[in-house]
This record gives sequence, C-alpha cells and structure tokens, in this order.
Amino acid sequence: MPRGSWSGSPLLGNLTGLSNLAPELVGKCPEQLKEAVPKVGLVAVFWQPGAIGGRTDMLKPAEVAARALGVRVQFVEAQGPADFDRAFSDMANAHAGALAVSTVYTSRDFVDAGGLMTYGPNLADSFRRAAAYVDKILKGAKPADLPVEQPTKFELVVNLKTTTALGLTIPPSLLQRADQVIQ
Repeated sequence: MPRGSWSGSPLLGNLTGLSNLAPELVGKCPEQLKEAVPKVGLVAVFWQPGAIGGRTDMLKPAEVAARALGVRVQFVEAQGPADFDRAFSDMANAHAGALAVSTVYTSRDFVDAGGLMTYGPNLADSFRRAAAYVDKILKGAKPADLPVEQPTKFELVVNLKTTTALGLTIPPSLLQRADQVIQ
C-alpha cells in the first residue's frame, strides 16, 4: 500500500486516508454488464478524458476484460455537452448494443438517480474507517506513518425500475449477488 511519506511536496509527507478509487474493478464492470445483457456484442464506453472515471490507464483493462467475455468495446470520448451529438451518432453508427459510462457506475448515487447498476466501494464503510484514522491522529499518530488504504468493502446495487424502462431482464444469479435491489 502506498504510504503518506511520498517524496516531493512537504504537504504530501503528511497525507494519509482512504481512497475510493478502485482501478481493479474495471474488469468486474464489463463482466456484470455482459451478465445483465447477455446478447451484447459491442459496448460503447462513454468517457471524459481528465475526469476521475476517464483516466486512460483504465481503458486498456476494460477492453481486455470485455474481450475475454467476447465483447468488443468502442471508446467514445466526450469532453462536454457539445460533444454529445457526435458521440451518440458514433455509437449508433457502430451499432453498439449497450452504453456504459465508465463501464458500470462505481457510486450508488448514480443508481439511486436512475442508473442501471453499480459495483463499487461501500462509502458508508469508508466513512466509518475514516473516523478510525481521525481517532489515531488525534491520539498522536503521524499521518505519514499511516498507509493510504484502498476500499475493502464493495456493494452491488441493481435498479429494477431502470431494467424495466430498458426492457431488460436481469438474471436471478446477478440479483442474488446484489447487496440491494431498488424496486
């Protein structure tokens, strides 16, 4: 695990905490999308370079994971609203069978707002763990001596309202693994 004692800025020498970025989930997301939509052959991945979920180091693992499932990936870049018409036209011209925004959402907030599904860090658990860090620091621990921790608890949430609106039937095997199903 990285430690807060990174070289460079003196500020970084006092950095610690918990990260909610989990790049290893990139491969899990195409797997769940393929399970939810078994006949999909081409997935258009909508991404914004420079955004947290739009890092280029995340594209290759998503493509490798999708290829292992027999799915092709079309990365469609959009910097902002002015690019949407072109991006959707590109997806339609390629006959994409599904659209993913940074593959499957990693924050349940998007699913609560109508997204199909999420698989990502359980933020409530991260907040509880952050409180333990605060306690250690208040008791005298040096931030530079505490590792920056990655998420340890993840959640799968499926929105059945969205599946109905999209005309999808989510397989029971996926629903059984879900931590929460929004009705």
